[in-house]
Amino acid sequence: MKYTLTYTNELKWNCSFLRKKCKEVGIEEQYKEHQLRLSISYIIVFQVLHFLFTVLHCTLLLTTCAELDLIYVDVGCYSVCAVVVIAVMWANVKVKSPSKLRWMTYVTSVIVTAILVFVDLSLNYYHYHINQWVLASMYDSYVILMIYIFFPIPYIFPPMALAVYVSILYICYFVIFQNYDNQFRTGNMTRYSETIVVLCNYIGLSVIGTGFRVMREIVVRASFLDRHQYVMEANALRSTRARERVFLHSILPPQIAQPIQDEIRARIELSQKHHNMIVNNRRGRVIAIQMHPDVSILYADIVNYTHLTTTLSVKELVTLLHELYARFDNAASRYAVQRIKFLGDCYYCVAGLIKPDPAHAICCVKLGLCMIDIIREVRDEVQIGIDIRVGVHSGSLFAGVLGSAKLQYDIWGPDVLIANKLEGTGMPGQVHVSERTFELIKNWFEARPGTEAARKDAYFQKFNIFTFLIDPIENNKNIELDLLESFESFSTKELNEGTPELLINEELKKMPLGPKGFNEPLTKMFNFFNLTKQKESPKSSRPEIGLFLLHYRDPRLECQYLHQPDYMLKYSVLQAWCCAMSLIYLQLVYDHELVKGSYYLDFFLIFAFSVLLILTWYKMICFWVYADRPHRFSELSCALFRIADNLQRSLIKRISIYIFIIVAYFAIISVILNDCDMDEFQKEHIDSILYQYEVESTMCFAPWALTCMVCSIITNGIIFTRIPFIMRIVISLVVCVTYLSIMLYEFEYLVHISLTTNPFFKSESAHCLMIISTLLAVYCKERQAEFNNKMNYKWRVELLKKQEDARLADQSITILLHNILPAHVVNVYLTYLAKDELYYEVYDCVAVMFASLKNFELTLSNLRVLNEIISEFDRLLSFYRHGNVVEKIKIVGSTYMAACGLDVRLSSLVSEKCHTTDSVFKEIVHARPSMSVFSSDSFSNKKDELVFVIATFALDLMRTLWVCNNDYKNVPIDRDVFTADMSIGISSGEVMAGVVGASQVHYDIWGNAVNVASRMDSTGVAGKIQVTEETATILRKFGLVCSYRGMTFVKGLGTLPTYFVEVDNNYEFKYARDISSEDSQTDVN
Repeated sequence: MKYTLTYTNELKWNCSFLRKKCKEVGIEEQYKEHQLRLSISYIIVFQVLHFLFTVLHCTLLLTTCAELDLIYVDVGCYSVCAVVVIAVMWANVKVKSPSKLRWMTYVTSVIVTAILVFVDLSLNYYHYHINQWVLASMYDSYVILMIYIFFPIPYIFPPMALAVYVSILYICYFVIFQNYDNQFRTGNMTRYSETIVVLCNYIGLSVIGTGFRVMREIVVRASFLDRHQYVMEANALRSTRARERVFLHSILPPQIAQPIQDEIRARIELSQKHHNMIVNNRRGRVIAIQMHPDVSILYADIVNYTHLTTTLSVKELVTLLHELYARFDNAASRYAVQRIKFLGDCYYCVAGLIKPDPAHAICCVKLGLCMIDIIREVRDEVQIGIDIRVGVHSGSLFAGVLGSAKLQYDIWGPDVLIANKLEGTGMPGQVHVSERTFELIKNWFEARPGTEAARKDAYFQKFNIFTFLIDPIENNKNIELDLLESFESFSTKELNEGTPELLINEELKKMPLGPKGFNEPLTKMFNFFNLTKQKESPKSSRPEIGLFLLHYRDPRLECQYLHQPDYMLKYSVLQAWCCAMSLIYLQLVYDHELVKGSYYLDFFLIFAFSVLLILTWYKMICFWVYADRPHRFSELSCALFRIADNLQRSLIKRISIYIFIIVAYFAIISVILNDCDMDEFQKEHIDSILYQYEVESTMCFAPWALTCMVCSIITNGIIFTRIPFIMRIVISLVVCVTYLSIMLYEFEYLVHISLTTNPFFKSESAHCLMIISTLLAVYCKERQAEFNNKMNYKWRVELLKKQEDARLADQSITILLHNILPAHVVNVYLTYLAKDELYYEVYDCVAVMFASLKNFELTLSNLRVLNEIISEFDRLLSFYRHGNVVEKIKIVGSTYMAACGLDVRLSSLVSEKCHTTDSVFKEIVHARPSMSVFSSDSFSNKKDELVFVIATFALDLMRTLWVCNNDYKNVPIDRDVFTADMSIGISSGEVMAGVVGASQVHYDIWGNAVNVASRMDSTGVAGKIQVTEETATILRKFGLVCSYRGMTFVKGLGTLPTYFVEVDNNYEFKYARDISSEDSQTDVN
């Protein structure tokens, strides 16, 4: 059977993989520093626990022992030992250098271990040889557990070596220096059996401790990697959202941007809820227009711009425009003036728009003077004959967004028109202001009467508008220099605020070291908080986790956490298997066949635990063996893989395994307890004292051996992974209480006569102290591990949310970019932007169209109508953008500008079969038969098709406008406000395109074709499509009728022959073939 062995998920919880991952990401050193900080927190917990353990032990010795003279030595040694241990461990807390702290952890761990073992064995030796007291060791299991759980010595093998060394010391001591026949007074076992029992206990503790270390490193590394990725995603999200704001604010000011941004996000989320179905892109015809009653408008026009577009190369033109407009943008930002847009050679902006500003007129005039100075500097640098006219007027206006595609912020109103006329009638190199603006700035600037052209202007005469000229001042040159310095210092300041690497390191240092509750008062008590200077974020998610049982306060999150797969199950099963084998061996050693069927139980449990071990480890073993080469696994192997995956993913099955393990432990212990006949043993033991003979060797178990095994069971029960923490604590408490209850009541005599740890110290108290200290120590340690697990999971959940937010932000940026740039330019522009380069491109042939509503006064009521019309135009554009790549360039007042051919991926429409059912291609289908009369391959030329496509789009605009006119017939509006009259101008030829601007990127096209198309529109006739002779020749190839209009004056080019594209009363193109057929039919008749 073919089975693909996938170990991807398990690798994420593999220690070697995580170590490699940390090195690949470059955070291994940061992880080691974090591990040292964790070690310090473990040290503090150990110090407190050891202090409490020593105080409790010494208190019990002083209050329960009959002969205090023998106890003072023990109490003194324990007290001095505790002080020394705490002082030695405290040296790690005081060290601030990570490199010094690393070797300090080794030294202090070895010293503390040596002190504890030396005190324990010295007191044991002292009482054995001086006072003839045979005592059990006090610190053997305790020291081994502390080495693995709390000692700061890093990695896996160093603590394992230290624990093995401690185990060997204790075994050698009791074998060599003590008479082993007296070590266990209950029974006469051989020295070999006794040694094996103790060895099994030490091995079991080492396996559990090693497993705990491995799982702790896995969890901590996984948490650290998740935190690193979380911080990276958070930084990326902040950067993405900042870019999103920049792009959004480049077309819309903040007060209008937020609703648009929310709408874009809502639309993306709605499309996901509907299984990625396309959601209507229309904005619900909500007009986003605001009125601003007290502002100043600045219009600036570059003189000799037409000459630039026809003489400069595309690179030179884009570089020049970017240099100018970038400086203009920076200057506008300096003077708190909002740039609206630039239209080729025209740059206009408004002061007092974003925030009310009483000095708006002064800011605009200063900006105008600064712009004059900027263009003169650029003129001197590049040696090009350019200049600038500036017009400033103060008043009120409407500002907002029209349409549903290529959203562009714009301004309208009579005062906007006045500012525009002030620029048009102004003088190069001077600021031309109205009388209203002059009244606001007369105390700041000197002025002289306006131009002759302004005095003769009919509009100014009609409304009695007087104008003034503001001459540039000499010290104005310092304005631009100050501006550049300010801009550079601002950029430097932003860069110096911190690199991403430093920010990530700072965030990683803020990782929590443990749950609140115990750790916080302990760190304060030891003044640890001030020493480490670790700042916890007030917005930390810790309060969302319970204090003692560490449960999420959100039940849904807790449920999700519990139901996640447990890829460390194999380690827990291995620990449980070792503990079970040690317990079974202990039962076999003390078995004297009082319980029938105990061997069957042992065989069943060995088989069951071994099956669990094989199931959980088989996949990993196969991965180790066959990871580098393909292998065909048998059906049995495949079944084992599926079972193991099912066990890892099912919470119910994991809980069942956990309960089975605990029940199996109790079953073995119950066999051990039932093998002991207490009445018979008590009688034999009393007789052995009276008559001086030894008790039979197999009568009862050794209480200390069983107590040590129960400590291992409690440890294994608490650290078992991915079982509800409250369940593990409750079951461990039940095990503890049940065992102590049985031993203190049912086997009180046996426990009482067993070895104690100190002279005259009750054995019952020693057993209780061992069980309770183990339970408390393992609980405190697992509490920190569980906290790390839950914080790791919470970070992963938040990471997914941030990744989703970042994805939404990226999609939002893409949508915004598509509303600024043509679709094919977006990815290219981002690449150029990443390289800090200017984007520009030159096209051999682009068809350009201008469509203007005639006699359309831009009042508020008219703007509502215009919004409807533009939205319908944009909706029509959506059909052309995908199939024919028609791009909307801009809206200027009531003029709609579009171009075709900016995307070189445009496929041939004539030579390829089109869908005749699509209304967009109706004219193309109609034109195809007409073209068959021409025998030239030029018809498949895409350059010709561009003109035909833009003409078809222009015809559809006329149809759309006619539909809007019919819709408004029943609407009570002024008939003079809205008419169906629209003039359209089309031209084609070489075009340059690029992205310019600093704070506000702007895509625009330049060239002779653009200028001519604009003139075709401005000199056109309502209801007509006016084209040049070259364009008419191309359209005639497609069968369209183009009638000669006459010679028309075009600014910059002189008098040109122009043509009208003939359209009938039904808004259909007139084709030459149809006219010929009609003429033939007339002749026949």
